[in-house]
Amino acid sequence: MKIGILGLGLIGGCLGFDLRSQGHYVLGVSRRQSTCEKAIHLGSVDQASLDLSLLVSAEVVFICTPIGLIVPQIKELITHLPKTTIITDVGSVKKPIVEAISPLWENFIGGHPMAGKTDVGIEAAQPHLFVNRPYVLTPIETTPSDGVIIVEEIVRSLGSIIYHCQPEQHDRAVAWISHLPVMVSASLIAACLSETDPEITKLAQNFASSGFQDTSRVGGGNPELGVMMAQYNRPALLHSLQQYRHSLDEFIHIIEQEKWEMLEEKFKFNQQSRPHFVE
Repeated sequence: MKIGILGLGLIGGCLGFDLRSQGHYVLGVSRRQSTCEKAIHLGSVDQASLDLSLLVSAEVVFICTPIGLIVPQIKELITHLPKTTIITDVGSVKKPIVEAISPLWENFIGGHPMAGKTDVGIEAAQPHLFVNRPYVLTPIETTPSDGVIIVEEIVRSLGSIIYHCQPEQHDRAVAWISHLPVMVSASLIAACLSETDPEITKLAQNFASSGFQDTSRVGGGNPELGVMMAQYNRPALLHSLQQYRHSLDEFIHIIEQEKWEMLEEKFKFNQQSRPHFVE
């Protein structure tokens, strides 16, 4: 099968490696010539170009651009494609994308692989990133079933675990376990930087170990991605942030009142609940 990838960053590069390893012929399009050359050199794609018309022969096209570029890039892309081409994206927000593209392109299936790394760019791409990771598809009532089946087959071949839900359901769920952690993590870093004593700041930097590394990782990642999460999933993210603020206020109140038994119960409940989210 000929498969197109529009956007040769981390996710697009990883897709390319896996799809080529299965015998697919992969066509890649990027905004930079240097990225096209690197993708070919690394073996992520068979051909690469700055020109969207390269994808005209692709049977399936994965849109792997930043969230804010997905809709405008698809609108430009579909002027080059036959109506039979299946388009899917990998954006971490689904409702605004599906609502904008579905009326324009019948064979569009919203998608989101729940996998990634802090590093970005084609240089960070690697094979097997999607193995045993959730991959969400958000077809709607008007989405042709044969297109969904084809995308499912490709996703299954990546080793991913497929989930189906409505676009709005996806966005609400992802706000809790992906977008909220980015904002909380970013706030943690900002709070640490608010220390006014430079000696204490330096000591904190020297003492920082695995706990701080784990909790600060996503907040210290790609700034562009963080802004787009907030911009395109604003209602769901605001709801989760407000609920988080309420939970944080509860912890503050418990500590202020020195209710240590209540605090221990909170920690016990969280300890029991966490495995439902993290294996």
